[in-house]
Amino acid sequence: MPHLAIRLTEPHRQLVQVRLQHQPQRQLLRFSLPQWTPGSYLIRNYVRRLEGLELRQADQSVPLRRTGVASWDAELPSLEPLELRYGLVAPELTVRTCHLTVDHGFLALAAVAMEIEGERWSSHKLSLELPEGWEPFVPLPQQPDGSWLSSDFDQLIDTPVEAGPHPSHHFSVAGVPHRWVEWGGDLPAEDASWLADVERVCLACCRLMGVEQPAADHYLFVLHRTENGYGGLEHDLSTVLQFGRQALAKPDGRRKLLQLVAHEYLHLWNVRRLRPAELTPYAYGQAVVMPTLWFAEGVTSYVDQLLPHAAGITSEAEVLEDLGADLSRYLLSPGRRVQSLRASSQEAWVKLYLADAHSANSQISYYLKGAVLALVLDLRLRHQGSGLPVVLQELWRSHGAAGRGYTETDLIEAFSRHDPELEQLLLHWLNSTDDPPLDEALAFVGLRLRLEAANAPWVGWQLEAQAGALVVRRLDRDSPSQVAGLTVGDELLALDGYRLRSADDAERELKRRAPHLERELLWVRDGLVRRSPLRPVEPAVQRWVLELDPKASPATAEQRAAWLQLARP
Repeated sequence: MPHLAIRLTEPHRQLVQVRLQHQPQRQLLRFSLPQWTPGSYLIRNYVRRLEGLELRQADQSVPLRRTGVASWDAELPSLEPLELRYGLVAPELTVRTCHLTVDHGFLALAAVAMEIEGERWSSHKLSLELPEGWEPFVPLPQQPDGSWLSSDFDQLIDTPVEAGPHPSHHFSVAGVPHRWVEWGGDLPAEDASWLADVERVCLACCRLMGVEQPAADHYLFVLHRTENGYGGLEHDLSTVLQFGRQALAKPDGRRKLLQLVAHEYLHLWNVRRLRPAELTPYAYGQAVVMPTLWFAEGVTSYVDQLLPHAAGITSEAEVLEDLGADLSRYLLSPGRRVQSLRASSQEAWVKLYLADAHSANSQISYYLKGAVLALVLDLRLRHQGSGLPVVLQELWRSHGAAGRGYTETDLIEAFSRHDPELEQLLLHWLNSTDDPPLDEALAFVGLRLRLEAANAPWVGWQLEAQAGALVVRRLDRDSPSQVAGLTVGDELLALDGYRLRSADDAERELKRRAPHLERELLWVRDGLVRRSPLRPVEPAVQRWVLELDPKASPATAEQRAAWLQLARP
């Protein structure tokens, strides 16, 4: 079988050294490095980190002919064993790239493992050579010789590798062994109830999916506790999380981390095993357009806030606070009037992961609007005696457990079986830029959204202090600041002759006069000082607050409790 041997013994160089050993069955071979990793829909060009590629057979160098950005052909002189050698620089700390330093190593194997044409469905052996005192954490079956065995290439590159002198803790979920490994801290040692709460969240995921045990027969959590990071990536047998120390220290930090745990753990089912047909199987060398990421990520984002509450860890008030913050963020996103939810899913490869200062005006996240749509669908179905948990469990039985990828048509049929009107409504909500009927849905559980206006005239800019300068970070489309001629990156100097050094200065000066009055703005672009009239307007919405509706009937409290518990009707 192909054998991937990885050496991390010189972490100060941040250089991963790789040997791929193989017994060829034919003399014309092709090698290729994946262009992306499942769960993160962006062509990442991992090959840019590769160096020193060399193929050897019988201690002789064999020429490689490059046939693509990340693929090579070789004509072998014989069928003797071969070895492909290369190095990879590992300087990038995310959950989908490789990072090697003197105190830890993390490998996303999609960035490391070459695929040998014809061997995708063969077992692969993985071995590691580590610095003294380091321990490997690999969610694959370990062999007597210390190596690991994957069933095929897909499982190999779905395997995150963490290594270092890290604390680790064992626990179980419904009798299934789990392990918590952490770099940058030790939450189970700092928080005596942490592992018990993680277990409760995992069990809540099982209940939501209508199963008694997790979908994996063992599971690994890896947490990178960094200064300000945030993110997660799901795998069949594990997840890698990144969370900031500063965020964890905040009053809601623990709750937010549990929500991240819930999100990635639910992906054990939704996405990893209950997954879009377009990802069955994966095509690692190209972008794969999917119209259903709103379900894969949006539904998961919606329930990740409810799962800790369903596990008995967080309060109703905390759930409503977090849910309200997301609804406010959605309603304040101008891009929702430009990009449909279906288009957001299809354009993930070129938009969501490549967002810049202009993106908010032209796109909406399928995570965010997908969660809003999931909320509306859940409450609408509950009004008719069903609910999102029912649909999820049915889809799991019909598709996930059976290994069948779902199509957009499958999803629409799954929802419309419980509400025939959704056959047309869901298509409209997916393909238009209209908001799903939030107010109507929230009223069913006795909630409403209340507008809070800003306390200063609105000009539509977001500002940031940079090296002593006040710079435009973002502009709303067709806002007074854009009409005044500003663009992202311009430096603001003064408003009506008053010097601006911070965003607070700008807000203070905007309050100095009533809206609609013309102001004089002094600013700089490309080293030239410019002057423009600025006409602020009435204060805009600062945020939306989700709150109990005082006019709601008493019956809504019971309906709200069942909803927040993710209970089946």
